[in-house]
Amino acid sequence: MSYSLNILEQPGYLHFQVTGSNTLATVRGYLAEIHAACLASGVSSVLIEENLSGASLAIGEIFQIASAGSEATAPVINAIAYVDTNPEHDFLDMQFAETVAVTRGINIRMFESVSAAETWLRQRTVGR
Repeated sequence: MSYSLNILEQPGYLHFQVTGSNTLATVRGYLAEIHAACLASGVSSVLIEENLSGASLAIGEIFQIASAGSEATAPVINAIAYVDTNPEHDFLDMQFAETVAVTRGINIRMFESVSAAETWLRQRTVGR
């Protein structure tokens, strides 16, 4: 598992920046860290800015990650804005992950830019 996770506290949400190798172990590892950070801080909205090198994960691996983590995520994290900044990765794969997670009760949206993700999160936290 080779990655680096940086956490930036923002008004109303946590912004996670992850870099490293795009492997199943990396994605599972950083998602577990994000879950733990949200549990510890009580912050339930997150922006995940992922820039992992290497090919996209296989569609079966994407399904496995999106469906396996959903049960534990829902009580802790209420909103996830997700941006994959690696232009080599197929955005359609990320939309598939969104569909799988949403059908399991996770409020997640995939974005093609950090600014769009930030706007969505800020709109959700206004008045809270």
